Order: sequence, then structure tokens, then C-alpha cells
Amino acid sequence: MMRWSSLRPYVMVAPALTVFSIFFIYPIFYMIYLSFHSWDFISPDKNFIGLGNFEELFDSREFMQVLSNSFQYMLLTVSLTTILSLLLALWLNRKGMIYGFVQGAIFSPHIISLVSVSLVWMWLMDPRFGLLNWIFDTVGLPRSEWLTNPKSALFSLVVVAVWKGLGFNTLVFIAGLQSIPPYLYEAAALDDSPRLTTLYRITLPALSPTLFFLTIINMIGSFQVFETIAIMTQGGPVNSTNTLVFYIYQYGFKFFKIGYASAAGVVLLVAVGVLTLLYFKLLSRKVHYR
Repeated sequence: MMRWSSLRPYVMVAPALTVFSIFFIYPIFYMIYLSFHSWDFISPDKNFIGLGNFEELFDSREFMQVLSNSFQYMLLTVSLTTILSLLLALWLNRKGMIYGFVQGAIFSPHIISLVSVSLVWMWLMDPRFGLLNWIFDTVGLPRSEWLTNPKSALFSLVVVAVWKGLGFNTLVFIAGLQSIPPYLYEAAALDDSPRLTTLYRITLPALSPTLFFLTIINMIGSFQVFETIAIMTQGGPVNSTNTLVFYIYQYGFKFFKIGYASAAGVVLLVAVGVLTLLYFKLLSRKVHYR
């Protein structure tokens, strides 16, 4: 008979695996199953239509714009958040009361509800009474329509996402900077290494695991954006801020085209999976673990 000591690990992880399978694995496979069917969420019958939902998706100009919006939002959010938080971390990685205060101040948006953040930024970006346009008037800059102009609406949502995530990314970068052995910088100082050379040759390679981690989670998180769009723009104006998750919500729970929405969900799953695999394949070798 098998001993209890050999069964114990499986028994210990069984509850977590059960919950994970019920709430993560099963929904994914059920979504894939629904993507091959036509279903209105009400009738008990699901009509098998094969690849019909996918053909309809990729024949839709609306969906192609949504796909383009999603990739633009991801690229802008990830790049701006990473660059700005790295610069802030390099500045704040020192002792002093003022630096500790600034760290706490920029981290505070991370713990605020995204719904509250969206409502505050809606007021800030109000074209008539918003604080941002009042500041623009004060300094003599032209007013912006922010969320009501198709050319600026998506970037306005990017600004909100960057502001929300900046503090978390900065503190993770600071933790990474503080884990770099001081003797590396001492050796660079003895060699009279310029600051930019030290940054490029020591700091960035030593921070590569942190950069790798933050880029992955920011990329996945940017594809999952929903609350800010649902509250601030509803996908408008003229579909300019509609992204995949909100598009899935619209067709699934407003128009009750469950099969079509599931097909869009499969596209989202594949897009995130492929980008993550490519990122691991192309950049994992450039990560330096000490």
C-alpha cells in the first residue's frame, strides 16, 4: 500500500487545484466550446456553426479596430509605465524623508479603487469644467477634448492607466535597485565610469529580472482593461477606445451573442498567450540572474 507520506503532497494541493480547475481551467475550455456555437444565453439549445463566429469576427471592421485599439493601448501603457517608473525609481532610490514621502504619495493610487480613479479622472478631463483644461487656460495652452475626441480618447485612458500603475512599478524597481550589490558600483567608481555607462553596464543588466517581470504583468494587465472604459467612455467616441474585454462584455451581456463573444475571448486568449511566449523566447536569455 502507498504510504501516507507519499500521498500527503497531493492531498495538500488538491483543494487549490480543485478551485483553480473549476474557476480557471473549466471556463477556458467552455469558452472554446461556446465559440463554435450560436447561443443567445436564454434558449437551452446551442447551434453548432463551426468557425462561423471567427469568420464573422475577422470580417468585422469594428472588431479589427478593437484589436488595433487593444494593441495600441498595450504598447503605450507598458512602454510609458516602464520608462517613467524606472526613472522615478532611479531618483527615489536614496535615503531621506522627502524621498520616503514621495514613494508613499506615488504608491497611493495603486490601492485606490479603479472605479474611484475613473470617476476622478472623468472630472479632471471634463472638456468644460475639468481641472486639466483650467490649467491649460491658465498657462495659455489650447483646451483639449480629452475623452470626447476620437484622436485623444485612447491616449487619455492610457494616462489614467499609467498614473494608476506608476507607484507599484516604481516600488518594485526600487526593490530591484536595492538588491544590486554595492561593490559593483564601488568598482565602477574606482574606474571613473560615467553615470550613463554605469547605468547601461551595471544597473540595467542587474534589473533585467525585474524588467522582465513587470513587462509581463503590465502587458497582460493592459489587455484586461475594462473598468476605465466601462465608466469613462463606454468604448466611444466612434469605437475609438473599445478594447477586447469590453467588446466581449458588450456582445456577451448586452447583445446576448454568447458564441460570438466567446470567439472574441479565444482571440484574446491566443493573443496574450502568443505575445507572452514570444517575449519569453526572445528576451528570457537576456535576463541576468545573480
